Amino acid sequence: MRPATLTYIFGLMMVSLCNKYYHFMLAQSLVMGASVAFLQFPAFAIMGHYFDRRRAAALGIVVSGSSVGGLVFPIILSNLLNSSTLGFGWSIRIVAFVMTPFMLFACAVLKPRFPPSGKTTVWLAEPWRLKKYVALIAALFFMMIGMWTPLFYIPVYAVGRGMTPLLASYLLAIINGASTFGRIIPGMIADKLGRINMFAFAGIGTGVVVFCINVPTTNAGIIVYSVFFGFISGTIISAGSAAISMCAKDPRTLGTYIGMGMGTAAFAVLIGPPINGALLDRYGGFEQISVFSGVMSLAGGVIALCAKFATPEGIFGKI
Repeated sequence: MRPATLTYIFGLMMVSLCNKYYHFMLAQSLVMGASVAFLQFPAFAIMGHYFDRRRAAALGIVVSGSSVGGLVFPIILSNLLNSSTLGFGWSIRIVAFVMTPFMLFACAVLKPRFPPSGKTTVWLAEPWRLKKYVALIAALFFMMIGMWTPLFYIPVYAVGRGMTPLLASYLLAIINGASTFGRIIPGMIADKLGRINMFAFAGIGTGVVVFCINVPTTNAGIIVYSVFFGFISGTIISAGSAAISMCAKDPRTLGTYIGMGMGTAAFAVLIGPPINGALLDRYGGFEQISVFSGVMSLAGGVIALCAKFATPEGIFGKI
C-alpha cells in the first residue's frame, strides 16, 4: 500500500499538469487506476483478517470511505474551479495535498493480523475450480456492466430534462452520499440474512432502478432517483466483496481471492459505459440505455442467486 500511495499522489500531481488527452489517459487512467487497485484490495483483505461473523458489516464500513470521498471531493473541486482564480492545475494539487495525510494515516494503521502464507502470488488456480466463486465473479461482472450507467450519464440526462448544469454537477455527490448508507446498512443486514442473498438483491434492485432512469422528469424527481440509485448500487460493492470472501478458506489468501475476482470483474467497466455511449449517440435517448444496463444488472443478480446452488445451504439458505 505504501508504494501505491506514493504513485497515486504522483499520478494526481501529474493530472494537474495534463493538457492533452493522452496525458490524462497515462496519469489518471493508468497510474492512478493501478494505484487504486493496490490500495483497495489489501485494505479489504486486512479487514477480513479481523472479522468473520460480521465481515459484511466491516467491509461495508471500509468501502463507505470511497463514497464519502466521492461526496466531498467533487464539491471541493467544483468550488475551487468555479469560485476561485486558482485554475485547474492548482485546484488538483490542493486536492492531492488534502488527500495525502489521510492516505499516509491508512498506511500507518493498517496491519495484517496473520503472517504471509509464504510464497507471494497474485494468481491462484484453486478458486477458479469452485463453482460458487466463478458464479459470484460472473455475477459481479454483469452487475458492473449495468451499474455505472447513472454515474456516467445522470448529469447529461438531468441537463436534458431542464436542470441547470451547476445543480446537475452535484448529482454525483448526491449518489455517493446515498451510497455511503447503501454500503453500511445492507452490510449489517447481510451478516444476518446472508451475504450472497444481499448481493443478489443488490443486483436485481439496481437493475430495476436503472430500468426507471427515464421516469423522473423534474429536478426533485431526478434528485430522489439519484438517492435511491446511490443507496441500492452501493450494496453491490460491499455485499459482493463479502460474498467473494466466503470462498477463501485460509484468511491469508483472502486478498488474492478478492483481488483476482474484482480485478476480473473490473473489465466490465470497459464494456458498459462505451456501449451506453454508443446507444446514446445512435438513438439520442435513454430508453435503450436503460434496457441494456437494467438487463445486465438483473442478469448479475440472477447469477448470484444461482451461486447458492453450489452451497450446502441451497437456494433457500441464509448465506
